[in-house]
Amino acid sequence: MKPSAIHLFMLKNLPAAYFAGVRVQEISNDRAIARVRHKWINQNPFKSIYFAVLAMAAELSTGVLVMQAIRNSSHKFSMLVVENRSEFHKKAVGKIYFTCVDTDKLSEGMKECTSSPDASSSFWMRSIGRNEQNEEVTTFYFKWSIKQKS
Repeated sequence: MKPSAIHLFMLKNLPAAYFAGVRVQEISNDRAIARVRHKWINQNPFKSIYFAVLAMAAELSTGVLVMQAIRNSSHKFSMLVVENRSEFHKKAVGKIYFTCVDTDKLSEGMKECTSSPDASSSFWMRSIGRNEQNEEVTTFYFKWSIKQKS
């Protein structure tokens, strides 16, 4: 999967994230990085990035890894975020980069889900948001649920 293909997918299926400026910067087998830049359209009254926009970028960094794993699988799956939580450490201004490296948890979940045709799996993935100075701004946790389609 290439970031440009993800951006077209976002424009069609996630327009709020696209117009808020959420973009995939990198996707590989080991990690995904999404970014968002503070601007007028995505700010809160305190002149920082609105938390929901941060959540969209963080979710995207985990979700593209799940999408990629499903695409590379010989099985068909449904995927859904069933729970999330977040921690905020600093004001989100400038560019914020969300990195997810929880591919081991994803692999375990995929393996568990393919153990039988009716199997499903859920697992937590973490995305850490850092500013341009590499300071941790926020951390998001998403519990993904995947189920094999028949």
